[in-house]
Amino acid sequence: MIHVIEEANRCLQCKKPMCMTGCPISTPIPTMIKMFKEGDVKDAGAMLFENNPLSIVCSLVCDHQKQCEGHCVLSRKGEGVHISSIENYISNACLDNVAIECQKPNGKMVAVIGAGPAGITIAIEMRKKGYDVTIFDSRDKIGGVLQYGIPDFRLPKTILERYKKKLISLGIKIRPNTTIGGALVIDDLFRDGYKAIFIGTGVWRPKKLGIIGESLGNVHFAIDFLANPSSYDLGHDVAIIGAGNTAMDVARTILRSGDHKVTIYARRRIDASEEEREYALLDGVKIEVGMGIQRITPDGPVFRKNQLDSNGNIIGNDGVDIPVHADSTIIAISQGPKSKLVDTTEGLKPSANGLLLTNDKGETTHPGIFAAGDVVLGAKTVVEAVSYAKKVAKSMDEYIAGLDSK
Repeated sequence: MIHVIEEANRCLQCKKPMCMTGCPISTPIPTMIKMFKEGDVKDAGAMLFENNPLSIVCSLVCDHQKQCEGHCVLSRKGEGVHISSIENYISNACLDNVAIECQKPNGKMVAVIGAGPAGITIAIEMRKKGYDVTIFDSRDKIGGVLQYGIPDFRLPKTILERYKKKLISLGIKIRPNTTIGGALVIDDLFRDGYKAIFIGTGVWRPKKLGIIGESLGNVHFAIDFLANPSSYDLGHDVAIIGAGNTAMDVARTILRSGDHKVTIYARRRIDASEEEREYALLDGVKIEVGMGIQRITPDGPVFRKNQLDSNGNIIGNDGVDIPVHADSTIIAISQGPKSKLVDTTEGLKPSANGLLLTNDKGETTHPGIFAAGDVVLGAKTVVEAVSYAKKVAKSMDEYIAGLDSK
């Protein structure tokens, strides 16, 4: 178990903190640790929340070895400071009581479609600027991918309940189980007086392999499984196609649900973080690399051994089928956005891969509609979604101010 005080004492308080350069949202790490050591936890928590409203979440789910901790100068010759544990301790202690200063209500409404990381961030930032904020989400609980795409053993869902209480305490309204693009469309929101609309609906449409067998009854998509694992009867032997963090989450979730044999098949390399890979192996997950999926049968997937060049690129396969027995096969090769909002909103255009087109201010092709997060960037990290959303909140505020000057 990490002792946060000992970790804080290891910090060198570098004049040029490399840890901050590794953080996508530039968390003031040396200042945080200094305040923590001086017993100023309350103000440290307020500083973290101001910089990153989802700091407690990021302290748990970020790839710290590629970001802050991996950039710590101590990691060059040993173990870097366990920054995430210090951030988690402070953020957890302060989340419920952190004071958030909001400007006087300005009487202007903004709508936030999607209660994921980007949507929560935008809602908080716009409320701080004095706006009347309503969040619309198609599901019954807030969090988006945090709620329905990350297992509880990595991110306890009690944290998201605390965020819900925080949002409500700020006066932010939440409409759960409300799909914009269904009974209500974006034109209805503009009709009812919303000055600007933010889209942060994430990416929930699984990507297909495009092979024979994907529609069989023993085949499932990872993003669907993670939304409600208890509804699946997978059998004993499970094959997972794909080797990113989502695949690791699926594998570890399955092993926690009973007696299973779970094998992950990667077509060339492991894309998951080193930490997630190590935890998966520790939990008993088997990993096979260089396996090219050919088709899926009622008895399981059929692979061929891929041939790789010196750079790890696939240049062919050995032509020999390798059938693998599996009671269930789960496809975990990322996902894309759904198209309801585009289909029901004239002038809102997607890119070739279905993601929403925006400029560097987060403005979409429809005036007054902004977007950020995975629906714009594809499946990225939580901290990237938060960082981008904070910038978009400024653009929304400037846009609405421009309306008033006309």
